Amino acid sequence: MSAPFYVSPEQLMKDRAEFARKGIARGRSVVVLRYDDGILLLAENPSATLHKIAEIYDRIAFAAVGKYNEFETLRQAGVRYADLRGYSYDRADVTARGLTNAYAQTLASVFTTESKPFEVELVVAEIGEHPASDRLFRLSYDGSVADENEHVAIGGQAEEIGKRLSGLRTAGKPLAEVLAIGHTVLGTGRDDDVDLDDLEAAVLERSASSHRTFRRLQPDDLRSLLAAPATGEDTGREEAPTASGTETRPQEDEGQ
Repeated sequence: MSAPFYVSPEQLMKDRAEFARKGIARGRSVVVLRYDDGILLLAENPSATLHKIAEIYDRIAFAAVGKYNEFETLRQAGVRYADLRGYSYDRADVTARGLTNAYAQTLASVFTTESKPFEVELVVAEIGEHPASDRLFRLSYDGSVADENEHVAIGGQAEEIGKRLSGLRTAGKPLAEVLAIGHTVLGTGRDDDVDLDDLEAAVLERSASSHRTFRRLQPDDLRSLLAAPATGEDTGREEAPTASGTETRPQEDEGQ
């Protein structure tokens, strides 16, 4: 009689993490950056119908890389969570923090109990009434959460893009300048810039005339913004954002 096959819990978690990271690394990158009137979400995505960026609720947006069917399942679950909470209580009770905790619990549960983890990385962005109340949360495949301040990158070139953005403050810059920065860093690791027709872009606008702040930017909008006169070439290193990239764990309270 053969001995039962045994794998230590440590090795099992390590193998799952490596599997998920390899799947995510195959995905084209996404960057999310704050600007003076809101938050810009920018992704390299040749598909016109399979979106990596989406609206979740009035002031909340979602961006993802990895397996499309997996992050689309999470997006739909997030919309249902937001709609139910807003209907049951109040629209103001739907927050990025609450949605992030729900996503983190789901991702952590799948990572520890299922045979295959989700090959996804997510960003949940919320625009506040004032710049100081803007929120950016990055979620990893295992449910870990990072609270970001100025900008966040996910996907295949996330580490290299993060190094290029390190120390750069974008929250006080106009949309055209921040878009140019995002477009440039998305080309990290390649010989040319990403074609504008292959960019998926959206903004959460603080000055929006309705309670819905999410707006998609079309290729013509991107060309117009990038053709606008530059306000300055200083993308240099201003003082580094504080409390960026602090790793936390959820509280109780394909490759695209």
